[in-house]
Amino acid sequence: MKTVNIFDCEVASLTIDETVVEVNKIIKKRKPVQHVVINAGKVVLMDENINLKKIVSECPIINADGQSIVWASRFLKKPLPERVAGIDLMEELIKLSNKKGYSIYFLGAKEEVVKKVVRHYESLYPDVKIAGFRNGYFNQKEEIEIVNNIREAHADILFVAFSSPQKEYFLSKYFKELGVPFQMGVGGSFDVVAGVTSRAPKYMQKIGLEWFYRFIQEPKRMWKRYLVGNSKFIYIVLKEKFKKVN
Repeated sequence: MKTVNIFDCEVASLTIDETVVEVNKIIKKRKPVQHVVINAGKVVLMDENINLKKIVSECPIINADGQSIVWASRFLKKPLPERVAGIDLMEELIKLSNKKGYSIYFLGAKEEVVKKVVRHYESLYPDVKIAGFRNGYFNQKEEIEIVNNIREAHADILFVAFSSPQKEYFLSKYFKELGVPFQMGVGGSFDVVAGVTSRAPKYMQKIGLEWFYRFIQEPKRMWKRYLVGNSKFIYIVLKEKFKKVN
């Protein structure tokens, strides 16, 4: 698999279609793999959190979720072909599952949300195999029982809708015990599919302003994450460029 090294991570230099091909290979091998995506916000978190950076860098397949990562890769003279957004990859993998007969487990979000997600995909793909689902509200004592339930469901793909870094921590801690060939954190994707939140129009996604769309929806909650976080990301990119020059 082609990769480029940026932010001390081997990021997959793949289109979304090429990524789906790689995931299909992973599922066929039956060896549990943790997938991760990076965007500007996660790069900032990784810069502040050594443990998270270690988890991300050790994942066998890392995609560039944010357009900002693609732009940064070009600035750093290590160009990635395109953005592979987590929600788009999830959609493509559900299509693949419907075609190949793979089973899916959905973990995360509120109970009514994850149920809506399951109903949505069952109506869209009548033959899709749902191995199981569970909301994302549980305490540490319940983790082992949940992990056991997922393993016993024998899913081929696991989508985990937690925020970062919780989803990375959870999968890193349990990916072997879960036993699912392909395990992917999808953040707030369940909320989008269920209609709880809306996604930016295509033109905003293409020009890298999806973050701004989310910001204007929830300015009080998102201002620090995006305005402060984006400034930190620019600094990290410049630091990476300086490191490369030297």
